[in-house]
Amino acid sequence: MIVTKLRPPIFLIGNYRSGTTITQKLIGLHPDVVTWYEPRTLWLYADPGRHHDEFGASDATEKVIRYIRGRFLEFQLRNGNRQIMENTPSNVLRVAYVHEIFPEATYLYITRNPFSCINSMELKWQRTKTLKGLRRTLAATPLTQLHYYVGGFFKQMFVKKILRKKYTPIYGPRYHGIDRDLKEHGKLRVIARQWARCNRKAREDLAKLGEGRVLTIRYEDLIQDTETTLRRIYGHCGLACTDDIVRAAKEMVDPGRQEKWLRLEPESLRTILPEIEQEMSIYGYDLPPALR
Repeated sequence: MIVTKLRPPIFLIGNYRSGTTITQKLIGLHPDVVTWYEPRTLWLYADPGRHHDEFGASDATEKVIRYIRGRFLEFQLRNGNRQIMENTPSNVLRVAYVHEIFPEATYLYITRNPFSCINSMELKWQRTKTLKGLRRTLAATPLTQLHYYVGGFFKQMFVKKILRKKYTPIYGPRYHGIDRDLKEHGKLRVIARQWARCNRKAREDLAKLGEGRVLTIRYEDLIQDTETTLRRIYGHCGLACTDDIVRAAKEMVDPGRQEKWLRLEPESLRTILPEIEQEMSIYGYDLPPALR
């Protein structure tokens, strides 16, 4: 009897709206890789009722490890025994937890200009989750935990469709304390705090994994110099990056999406600078002239 082992997964860690989806698709061009897009509820198996997304190593009990690794192996076997490349943005708050479950994994970390992220997030906060999105969420959800997510869907529908509120009750990574902040601050400040706090936690936790374990890239570099950045990514993951893959990647990349944040009022953006300035400087992002 041949026992199939789980191949070391590749985890893409990155905040919401940081370019994780396009990056995952580019890595998925490799024939030996299968991408798994945001099995969000799978990661919440340890405590689906928790009101925030911060899970630590202690949450990765033997039961949790066995279940999540088992689901990964099932996915691997259903997809030709290829190596899994997984992306769940809320894992920016769960690096230690993920690492405890998959100590053998390869890690990538992507960042993006905070103004672009905040702009895109503000628009996402205004949208209602679709039935298609709900089905995709529930596909990775254990039957015993379905009620946690179906209830949230109908609450969102009630707020948007019946009460006609501009924003949904919650979108994106739920850092510890976000419920209190939503009562005390405007949405733009909370969104800025989502970017800064989640980036900081991911950066600090990934640094603890040791030298050479994590490759950090910027979305802007991937878009502006696709070939160089993609070859770095593939090299870090132990994958061969052929010229055909590079050509296909260049056709998929859209460089014309960098200035959409200009729709936001400069005065509104100035009010959130204290939330993001320190963290953005670490990644080499400068203040735009309009905000200096």
